[in-house]
Amino acid sequence: MALNEEQEDTTIYVVVVNYEEQYSIWPKRKDIPAGWRAVGKEGLKPECLQYIDEVWTDMRPLSLRKRMAEQAEAQSREAQAGKPRARKTGATESQATVIMQAERREQGRDAKPAKGSKPSSTRKKGDKAQNRPRV
Repeated sequence: MALNEEQEDTTIYVVVVNYEEQYSIWPKRKDIPAGWRAVGKEGLKPECLQYIDEVWTDMRPLSLRKRMAEQAEAQSREAQAGKPRARKTGATESQATVIMQAERREQGRDAKPAKGSKPSSTRKKGDKAQNRPRV
C-alpha cells in the first residue's frame, strides 16, 4: 500500500529489536521476522521512531561493543602489569623493566630498610609471591 504525500500514514507499528540490540519498526499487522522481537512499544510511526531515538543511544552492534570492552579490559590488565610502557615508548622488555624499577624506587617501594630494622614483609625468601608487585 503506497502512500501519496497527501495521505497520512495511520499504520500502527511495533518497535522491534534484534540479537545485536539494533532497533527498527515493523507494521503490527505483519508477523515479526525471525531474529527480531517486540520490545513492548507500539504506535504511529513518529511515536515509535521517537521511542527508538530515546532508547537506542549506542548504534554499535552488541558484538562490537562486547569485543571493544574485552579489548579495553585486556589493555587495562596490561597497563596494570606495566607492559604497554615498552610498546608506547619503543623500549625493549628489559628497558621497560629498568624504567619500572626506577619509578618504584622514586615512589619508595624498593627502598632498602635501615640497618637493624625489620622488613615490612613476613614472606620467606623462597616464597613465589615475593616477586609479585604490591598493590
